[in-house]
Amino acid sequence: MAQSLVQIYVHIIFSTKNRQPLIMPEYEDDLYQFLTNQCNQAGCPASQVGGCVDHVHILCRLSKYMYIPKLLEKVKGTSSRWMKTNHPLLSDFYWQDGYGAFSVSPNEIDKVISYIKHQHEHHVDKTFKTEFLEFLKRFDVEYDERFLWD
Repeated sequence: MAQSLVQIYVHIIFSTKNRQPLIMPEYEDDLYQFLTNQCNQAGCPASQVGGCVDHVHILCRLSKYMYIPKLLEKVKGTSSRWMKTNHPLLSDFYWQDGYGAFSVSPNEIDKVISYIKHQHEHHVDKTFKTEFLEFLKRFDVEYDERFLWD
C-alpha cells in the first residue's frame, strides 16, 4: 500500500496535580479552547474538550505522525505555562504526571462528546477518582493503585 491511512480516536483524561480544584468556571472555557488549539496544532483534531474543577477530558483523532505521550507532553506543558501566565492566581498550576488514554470506536464518538460536555452533571455525586477507576475497569486496564494517584 502506497499510503498510510489512520483513523484512531482517543479519549484522554488527566488531572491537576494532587487533583486540586483549580479549573474554576472563569478559566475553564479559555483553558478548553487553548487545549483544543494545542491538539489541532499537533495534527490531532479535538472533537471535544471539557472537564471539571480538577481534571480534563479530550476526545481527539490521532495524527499518523503523533503518538500519545508526545501529544500529552505538548498539550500539558503548554497549557500549564499558559494558565500560569494568563491567570496570576494560578502561579502554582500543574498537571498530574500521568494520564489515561482510551480508544473510541467511531460509532461511539457522539456518546463520548456528550459525556465530556456533561462533566459538571456527572460530578455532582461522583469524584474524579471514582470516574477514573470506572474507566480503568471498563477498559480492563491493569494498574497498581499505590501508584495511581501520586
